[in-house]
Amino acid sequence: MRLDVSSHQLVILSRQEPSGDGLAPLGARADVVGRLADLNTAPQTSDDDEVLFGPGIRIELPPGDPVTQMLLTLIEEEIAWQVIMRIAKELHWKLMDPATGRELVP
Repeated sequence: MRLDVSSHQLVILSRQEPSGDGLAPLGARADVVGRLADLNTAPQTSDDDEVLFGPGIRIELPPGDPVTQMLLTLIEEEIAWQVIMRIAKELHWKLMDPATGRELVP
C-alpha cells in the first residue's frame, strides 16, 4: 500500500512508542548511516552525513545523536517506492506523511 503523498516528503520514525523524553530513537547516527549504506543509501561524500542519497530518494538527518526522525524526499517516484518500502521494512521504521498525518508501517 502506498500513501498518497502530496508533498513528496515523508518523515521516517521509529515503530517503538515514544518515551517520556520524546520520540523513540531510530538509532545512533553512525549506526543509522551504516545501515542505510548497506541498503544503497549513502552520502555523496564521506565527510557529510547530513544528506543521504539512494535510488529515487534523498534522506536528510537532523543534527545530533541519536537520530529520532529523518526527512525523506521522493526524487523519482517511479523507482522510490520499492526502495522506501525495503528500507522501512528491514530497519523496522514507519513512514508518516506530514501533510496528512497518515502513517505507513510496512
